[in-house]
Amino acid sequence: MAVPGGVLAIDAGNSKTDVALLAPDGTVLGRARGGGFQPHLTGAEAAVATLVPLAREAAEDAGLPPGQGPLASLVSAALANADFPAEERALASALRARRLAADVRVVNDTFAVLRAGVGEPRGVAVVCGAGTNCVGMLPDGRTARFPAVGRLSGDWGGGGHLAEEALWWAARAEDGRGEPSALAAEVAGYFGLPTVRDTIEALHFAPARWTAERHGLSPLLFRVAAAGDPVAGRLVERQAQEIVAMACVALARLGLLSVPAPVVLGGSVLAARHPQLEAAVLSGLAARAPLARPVHVAAPPVLGAALLGLDALAAAPAALARAAAQFTAPAGAPKPPAPAGAA
Repeated sequence: MAVPGGVLAIDAGNSKTDVALLAPDGTVLGRARGGGFQPHLTGAEAAVATLVPLAREAAEDAGLPPGQGPLASLVSAALANADFPAEERALASALRARRLAADVRVVNDTFAVLRAGVGEPRGVAVVCGAGTNCVGMLPDGRTARFPAVGRLSGDWGGGGHLAEEALWWAARAEDGRGEPSALAAEVAGYFGLPTVRDTIEALHFAPARWTAERHGLSPLLFRVAAAGDPVAGRLVERQAQEIVAMACVALARLGLLSVPAPVVLGGSVLAARHPQLEAAVLSGLAARAPLARPVHVAAPPVLGAALLGLDALAAAPAALARAAAQFTAPAGAPKPPAPAGAA
């Protein structure tokens, strides 16, 4: 089988990594999935080393012989924790050293969410998952972005932050420093303990439990808010305000605030479609960016990485459409045949 041109697309997030090998005409030849990608903890070299077996697995799925040299014309890698240009350069350098393709392009993984949700590289995306991030881009290559490294860079929100807020307000509701809130009983019950004080003590002496179980406090917060609790409701409203603020700033930076433009909403918190959060986000965008068109992205971010790669290769519109159709095909649909000349 001949070496395909095209794109080796990588979407590497904190919890999982998806890899796809595409022919120049947008046909998906092979795929692979692996674990999380955390270069901020392991270093760029060690993190990139975990991508190589996945690339080889996608190549094997495509029918390429083991040990085949470059797998594509371009590695299009959308990577979590690539928040600053220096990090993008380090990750790109580590990928080039692996010789998986003739060229390498690395972007933050939020760009993949954006590109997966739009028909052309134009618009803004806000991700609210474990944390928050926002990017924007235009067809001429201009982008807008935030450092997105937590409170250090002015961020507020995301599932991890909301979990901390839920516990903080529960503690104050129980001991009297804050106003009463159903969060106190609900948080203690979530951890299977009688009181928030018991919960705090348990987490103090077993902090690993907090790391392992905190993810469940974000949906708990939304449930308590939906039941009418004012403390939880204000936290949901604050999250919506932050999402709207990031989107509007990115739109303004790219000159899109006064023209019709998509705002792609992604990440696990937004994907859950909590009614209060969604209503507040939509009303906030309507007030501050009335021409913005909110879009909930349904396609996997690896599609965005693939489309960014095909954009860079100046692929025909038909190739972009073919790739998009395959990544949004129903589960279990047969893989399309390889294009003529690939074998």
